[in-house]
Amino acid sequence: MTTPRPLALVTGASSGIGADLAREYARDGHDVVLVARTESALASLADEITRDFGVTATVIPADLSDPAAPRNLFDEMAARGLTVDVLVNNAGFGDGKPFAASDHAKTMGMIQVNIAALTDLMHAFLPGMVERRRGKVLNVASTAAFQAGPGMSVYCATKAYALSLSEGVAEELKGTGVTVTALCPGPTRTNFMDVADVADNALFSKGRVPVMTAAEVARIGFRAAKAGQVVVVAGLLNQIGAFAPRITPRSVMRKVTGRLLASGRH
Repeated sequence: MTTPRPLALVTGASSGIGADLAREYARDGHDVVLVARTESALASLADEITRDFGVTATVIPADLSDPAAPRNLFDEMAARGLTVDVLVNNAGFGDGKPFAASDHAKTMGMIQVNIAALTDLMHAFLPGMVERRRGKVLNVASTAAFQAGPGMSVYCATKAYALSLSEGVAEELKGTGVTVTALCPGPTRTNFMDVADVADNALFSKGRVPVMTAAEVARIGFRAAKAGQVVVVAGLLNQIGAFAPRITPRSVMRKVTGRLLASGRH
């Protein structure tokens, strides 16, 4: 009797880190469920994964800015008889405008995707993992989680939530056979910067900060989750940057971060 392959569900899988995480899990012998809004991009990735890795890639289009979407996704998985062994909460976006000048709908959508959907999906899939005494959750947070970010205040706050939730639940699950990992990338070459309206920010476009590839970040996150590591910061320079808030007064970090982001707008 053939043992079924483990299954990884990846949100925000249509491009960037999410697509490369799906490739990492497929390369490791997982079937994958690809979730994002753009069905055509998911279908193209599914064809590539099936061809290159010989696993099953299932496409489920979903807009996680819809509050009903996470539970609908859980119900769809159950209806298809699909058991999730790895939940990858990668879907998320940012906004590079000061809070008072930001678009209200975009801000609330960011909170829905980056916080509410991530929480809802964990709440939906974790009980089954605990019952089976096996499973992994990989939440894509950010180095933005380690300090306030004037100019991207809501985004940084949402990633601080993702990091804190990941660490807390990871501790709660010790001894259950289920692990939670928070992946904290720094600036990465994806369409994130276009969506956040910071692609032309000189801080990123002129190489003032190191920018990693999505494939590099995905590889680091995949390996950390497989090892059961609770928090992983992608890249040595990002690790140094994430450590700085631990030894620097918060008032100083706010000013430094705010000036860096503001300087890049010129």
